[in-house]
Amino acid sequence: MKKFSMFACLSATLLLMGACGSGGSDQTAEGTDTVVATGTDPGDTLTVVGEQPSDSPTGFRAGQRAVAVINAASGSSVTGQAVFTQTGDNKVQMVLNIDGAPQGEHAVHLHQKGDCSAADASSAGPHWNPTKQPHGNREGDGAHHMGDLPNFAVGADGRGRVEVEIEGWTVGGNDTTTSVVDHAIIIHAKADDYKTQPSGDAGGRIGCGVITLQAVQGAQ
Repeated sequence: MKKFSMFACLSATLLLMGACGSGGSDQTAEGTDTVVATGTDPGDTLTVVGEQPSDSPTGFRAGQRAVAVINAASGSSVTGQAVFTQTGDNKVQMVLNIDGAPQGEHAVHLHQKGDCSAADASSAGPHWNPTKQPHGNREGDGAHHMGDLPNFAVGADGRGRVEVEIEGWTVGGNDTTTSVVDHAIIIHAKADDYKTQPSGDAGGRIGCGVITLQAVQGAQ
């Protein structure tokens, strides 16, 4: 009788373990992302549904992008586009392409307000300067605005290009003092002298675009 009781207990335990094991793989913990796999081969797609963790404590993602479409201001013929890509922790690459600008050197700055509604782009406000620094040369050793950038050249064909990587910027994220999103990029009529306060005597605003965050690929 004792042998039979031990056998019955052992059988019940094994059945219970089997039942637990068979259902566990189909469940996901409450509050976690749902993972849907379309196959088991290395080349198959794995899709994560739900909010995915960012690559940094500040909330931005590596590879995240923002774009500004630049339109004419102050009666100019300037058009163009600026693309901002997060390349690392507090590091952003900006690629700017301009067409229809007068030949010569021009200043480009990020301005406080993402608003290009005024004909002269004055609606974009002053330079983006959350740290309250004097205007200056980002490529020098002195203080400068967060929105200060190097001058760029426009050729006889009216085209100009800037490609720079800026330390201290982010694309989106939790820190509004570093994120370029929702600010304006302004093309000026003249070059920045990097000395005159508060904007380098760069002349009128001949191009303006609002920097808008692009959807992160794969996020839902």
